[in-house]
Amino acid sequence: DSRRSGVRDARSSGSWREGPPPTGTGTGAGTGTGAGTGAGTGAGAGARRTFGFEEGVGFEEHRERVLDVFRRVAPQYDVMNDAMSFFLHRLWKDRLVEVVQPFPGQRHLDVAGGTGDVAFRMLEGIRAAEAAARAARAPTPESDVPPGGVTVFDINAAMLAEGRGRADRRGLGGEGAGLRWVEGDAEDLPFDDESFDSYTVSFGIRNVTDIPKALREALRVLRPGGHFCCLEFSQVNNVLLRELYDQYSFRVIPHIGAAVAGDPGSYQYLVDSIRTFPKQEDFAEMVFEAGFREVRYENLFDGMVAIHSGFKV
Repeated sequence: DSRRSGVRDARSSGSWREGPPPTGTGTGAGTGTGAGTGAGTGAGAGARRTFGFEEGVGFEEHRERVLDVFRRVAPQYDVMNDAMSFFLHRLWKDRLVEVVQPFPGQRHLDVAGGTGDVAFRMLEGIRAAEAAARAARAPTPESDVPPGGVTVFDINAAMLAEGRGRADRRGLGGEGAGLRWVEGDAEDLPFDDESFDSYTVSFGIRNVTDIPKALREALRVLRPGGHFCCLEFSQVNNVLLRELYDQYSFRVIPHIGAAVAGDPGSYQYLVDSIRTFPKQEDFAEMVFEAGFREVRYENLFDGMVAIHSGFKV
């Protein structure tokens, strides 16, 4: 399509150039379905999407089933991430925070962030930036801004409870620690317009029922110039590596779920949901169509995961 151009550099990252919204429906990652039923259409009552590989699931049923999955996996969520990422998710989250670029006084929203993994990293980065500004020899506008903070947002109370417990153990449970924990739906954020400087969602967007609606909500709550960043499992580029990862995902991870959590079904859904999520280019289109600009993505581990980012202008 003449209105769409992708750019890749030597680090296997991608970028959409500015211009009219890209067109084309695309196909999903791996063996999954495309960005239509797989990601939700933004339609009203009667709209349907996939639940893993199961098609034709109503939006309300999808929400309830995803909630149930994460209620059950919450106590073993970190083990699940280790199993699904070969223990690499910690490095990928470090890279996500580098892309966001914390700064003094930053007001950050971390969606689907219940256990606090990204929030703790963001808060540490914000505090480091504030300390550096204070240490500067000459006062600067950045050295005088009020302390920033991170709002951790999740639809699942069990996940938030896990995160609060981790925060307490880190000494970050007090009122002045800079963390706020809010329960709610990413499709209907309970925040005013232009409330945040940045927004992250890590391994959570694929579980949202109506992804386009959630992206539009992200745009709404960001200030002009605000930064959207999404870390999510995606399509592996190398065919051999993709096949090996598929075999591991479908044949090993559910057994890990059975052994560790006694719950192979939930782990099977999480694997299936990766395969039905839109591939990198298609999700970049969705972010663009939601209203973000300077949309780009960066592949990590040859596309096993990707970081998509964009700005509100």
